[in-house]
Amino acid sequence: MTELVVNKYGEDVHFINKAGREFIIVGTAHISRQSADLVKEVIEKEKPNVVCVELDEKRLKALSEKNRWENLDLRKIIKEKQLSTLIVNLVLSSYQKKLGEKLGVSPGTELLEAVQVANEKNIPIELCDREVRITLRRAWHSMNLWQKSKFLAGGLGGLFEKQELTEEKLAELRNKDVLSEMMDELGKAMPVLKKIIIDERDQYIAQKMKDSNGKKIVSVVGAGHVKGIKKFLESNEKVDLKSIEEIPKPPVLNKILGWGIPFIIVASIFYIGFSQGITEAGSNALFWILACGIPSAIGSLLAVAHPVTILVSFLSAPITSLSPLIGVGYVAAFVQAYMQPPIVKEFQEVSKDFRKVSNWWKNRLLKVFLVFILSSIGGVIGTSVGFFEIVRNVFK
Repeated sequence: MTELVVNKYGEDVHFINKAGREFIIVGTAHISRQSADLVKEVIEKEKPNVVCVELDEKRLKALSEKNRWENLDLRKIIKEKQLSTLIVNLVLSSYQKKLGEKLGVSPGTELLEAVQVANEKNIPIELCDREVRITLRRAWHSMNLWQKSKFLAGGLGGLFEKQELTEEKLAELRNKDVLSEMMDELGKAMPVLKKIIIDERDQYIAQKMKDSNGKKIVSVVGAGHVKGIKKFLESNEKVDLKSIEEIPKPPVLNKILGWGIPFIIVASIFYIGFSQGITEAGSNALFWILACGIPSAIGSLLAVAHPVTILVSFLSAPITSLSPLIGVGYVAAFVQAYMQPPIVKEFQEVSKDFRKVSNWWKNRLLKVFLVFILSSIGGVIGTSVGFFEIVRNVFK
């Protein structure tokens, strides 16, 4: 295997020859006009057999459909318990849109450019990236509570950051030495996250490129993936794609706690009834209802939810806290979406409104998210208080 350095495209394009096949990797910044122009130039001049892009079907659809937010079936998403995934997706898309607005470029322009040029030239397109839902869920399941908090804080911090980003700074970020340093820093700070979000996708994309038909393949990927993809293309290692497409099952301990805590609470109230009397058992049951219901209702109240949502939060929290199958946040969010459904304009402006905290109380879609988050936090607090108080009363 030999690698040929072709200077006519600059440092962002990498040529690799392997077993009689030529792989051309275009490393891009996802919100750069220069990257989009470079992608078009490489595909038109190289005339590859296949164009691979760092997208999956859902992300391609999301980038292609300008009105994707208007077509969102919010109630269906809540029913399927995908609201947290939607929020994370919105964080990522809002951050990219924020950067793109500063540069006058839509997020993912270079990926859409690759698809458009390939279609115009009748070149087959290969979607080489792993489904984003799988990546997010694998990453989430791989982190402990501290790492999850750190990840969310970092993501929100980047979203509201005021630092200006220019094409010159993007050019610096595309530089392989700077990116290598950034990836190394991520590896040191959160090695588990880097493994899932960067390393596994490097392997996935590289294997998809190897599996593509044709002798000349152009692949359009984020610059941060270039180093890893080159490493796997140069090796003879075959990646088992199914193994890194699996969504890990929750730890057995989570399932034990999920059903164990409700069992302990119910059993404790019954035990108190037998040992201390029905009146005492009733008092503990009432305490449980209030301990769970009040914080959840306060959470919805802080979100300025519809009065019915606040009432439902109070009534449902004591019940949902006894089941790991659904949380009070999903119940409250569903009721809020039903009582005050977002209008089309709010769907259209959600990415923009997301970046200003005060808009979370004004945009009805974001208010649904807010209800979900705050009522869930209230539910966790209430369950904890109620659990420890009832268990303590067992030993009176």
